[in-house]
Amino acid sequence: MSVSFALLGLLEGGPRHGYDLKRSYDEAFGRDRALHYGQVYATMARLLKNGLVEVESEPGDGPDRKRYAITDAGITDMAAWLTQPEKPEPYLQSTLYTKVVLALMTGRDAAEVLDTQRSEHLRLMRELTRRKIDGDLADELICDHALFHLEADLRWLELTAARLDRLAEKVGR
Repeated sequence: MSVSFALLGLLEGGPRHGYDLKRSYDEAFGRDRALHYGQVYATMARLLKNGLVEVESEPGDGPDRKRYAITDAGITDMAAWLTQPEKPEPYLQSTLYTKVVLALMTGRDAAEVLDTQRSEHLRLMRELTRRKIDGDLADELICDHALFHLEADLRWLELTAARLDRLAEKVGR
């Protein structure tokens, strides 16, 4: 999963401090692996360098605190990432889950994200089926293994699509 895009997606809701981004990330995506503060600030520095975020300073009594805001270029990159299907492979669900949640959080069409991914899975399944038919026993076994994993992904995509309303309520959109 791309931490950069997750943080950009979180920033679409409005400017945030680094510690707010970490907390929001951990709540939404970090169940198995919380994000380290250092990773947040290193990622934000790269996004800043690439023009995808900008810094808003908050003057106050103490030291200036940085609030990060997404730029138009960041929004464009985020939208492109959400619509780009992932290469089907084992353990893809964490990235897909992130894309679906971010689509819901940012007011985009999460069903479209799932449909795009479903199309990519079906395309690869057709390719593997042709290879299996034309190949030898080794090809047949290798393709069967990949096809079984892709079928499991498709079941997850369908189940997630059926639960989008519940997930949308959970993420607050």
